[in-house]
Amino acid sequence: MHTLYLEPKTWDLSVDTQGNIAVATDPYSKAQDVASAIKLFEGELWFDTRQGVPHFEIALGKRPSYSLYCNALETAAKTVKGVTDAKAVFTLRDGRAINGQVLFTDEAGKVNGVTL
Repeated sequence: MHTLYLEPKTWDLSVDTQGNIAVATDPYSKAQDVASAIKLFEGELWFDTRQGVPHFEIALGKRPSYSLYCNALETAAKTVKGVTDAKAVFTLRDGRAINGQVLFTDEAGKVNGVTL
């Protein structure tokens, strides 16, 4: 599977060595697509407002339910073509900040991850 390559720090398009818009290939393309799916806010995709994670409703500005938020991220990750399973894992840091990762399995059984 191919997708347009997004620069990891800026999440913007990039060019390849020949000056064309860069394209990402597996496994990076799947990881990038999973990251895009979990970053998408519910209702933000104008042609299908049902897609996305309800970040405002379950997490932002609230004390989120760990299992509810993990489930929402895992469900979003599984919408990516070729992803068969996903597991969100968080760790509490300094009593307030959390770090996390969404581990996903592709059709070939390979496990990759996206850091949150």
